[in-house]
Amino acid sequence: MLNSLSGRFLILTTAFVMLAEVLIFVPSIARFREDYLLARLERAQIASLALLAGDLLSDDLEAELLRNAEVFNVVLRRDDMRQLMLSSPIPAPIVATYDLRDATPWVLIRDAMNRLFTPENQIIRVISRPVRDGGELIEITMETRPMRAAMLDYGLRILILSAVISVITAFLLFLAVRRLLVRPIRRVVRAMQRYAESPEDARLIIQPTSTVTELREAEEALQQMQTELTHALKQRERLAQLGAAVAKVSHDLRNILTSAQLFTDRIEASEDPLVRRLAPKLVNSITRAVSLCESTLAFGRADEPAPTLTLVPLAGLTHDVLEAERFASDGAGRVEFVNAVPADLTVRADPEQLFRVLLNLVRNARQAVEATGKPGSVTVTAREADDNWWIEVIDTGPGLPERAREHLFTAFQGRAAKGGTGLGLAISAELVRGHGGRLELARTGPEGTVFLICLPRGEGML
Repeated sequence: MLNSLSGRFLILTTAFVMLAEVLIFVPSIARFREDYLLARLERAQIASLALLAGDLLSDDLEAELLRNAEVFNVVLRRDDMRQLMLSSPIPAPIVATYDLRDATPWVLIRDAMNRLFTPENQIIRVISRPVRDGGELIEITMETRPMRAAMLDYGLRILILSAVISVITAFLLFLAVRRLLVRPIRRVVRAMQRYAESPEDARLIIQPTSTVTELREAEEALQQMQTELTHALKQRERLAQLGAAVAKVSHDLRNILTSAQLFTDRIEASEDPLVRRLAPKLVNSITRAVSLCESTLAFGRADEPAPTLTLVPLAGLTHDVLEAERFASDGAGRVEFVNAVPADLTVRADPEQLFRVLLNLVRNARQAVEATGKPGSVTVTAREADDNWWIEVIDTGPGLPERAREHLFTAFQGRAAKGGTGLGLAISAELVRGHGGRLELARTGPEGTVFLICLPRGEGML
């Protein structure tokens, strides 16, 4: 109970209300003391009126007037004359004099606190102005015990009233907090718990209903997070299903391509010059297709296999990639393929995986140029630095749309062309990471797009 939000709020509310009452109590008790003294002064002034009428008072009557006024003597100054109006024996010396004529609030509070915490009975002198223009000054002598007793009684009543007010206020605030804050928070917690049991069920996504601004913002943020998570889980499920389907297709396709590979061995023996020229390209294409099927099957079981690093002549590998895409182009000759890789540049990489990376990038670049319907070019260039090899794939296409740039290397979300799957760049980025390098978008815009491959130099992986 006390560890709950509403319980702690109840404790804090009670404490703060009591603190506020204490701050009210101090000036209140000072005001009470001032009113008490002024009342005694007024009684003393009224008692002295009998003498002003000219009548002589008996000792008994004078003593009774002083007892009723609760003072020992009364001094009145009128017409610049100071006169002892009523008097009686003073039981002890006067220890302090208080002038109420020009007392500031701070002085009144200080004197009240001193009196409240001084239990001894003392004799004090009090000076003030008479009421109703009864003179220039009135002075009385009195004891402090009755005044302190009255102050304690008044203070106790204030404290009891403050305690009752604080408890009632805290209880009402406790109920308000439970209704306005605790219940909505518990509803959000229950919604999170239900959603956690079945995050794939979109019906369990919270619907914001709170009228409190902060809670509604929290509900809206939770709704967005749950929506994105549900979408991601469904996407993962679809990917798992797709992976199983691709693995099955790749298994059968590998068998078919293996048979085709046997036929190409016989085609290589043909005497036809055209066949002899094209047969090696066909053999290489089928070999790479078989290798891709093997990699797809491995990918269905786990991640991409670790690359087998060898020294690869990059210009020759790039030539094979560009030739493959030249045959796959629309035949209109609008796309120019440029191999700007230095002929003597050799990189340390897995040739099959690097071929797949370059093929994906060049194919995307060729399709981007063809989509414009205008002549353009796809250029592959490379350079060698102290620690890395840098390979650039440059096209003169229209650039990537903003939607594609947001999830560029995320499977099924980074597709730039209509009808694409968004797998090419995701697979390429993973293959490059397997080499210890990185694939990044260097720039894109109306003038074209540049992808940059960074491969680390050295004998091992970074």
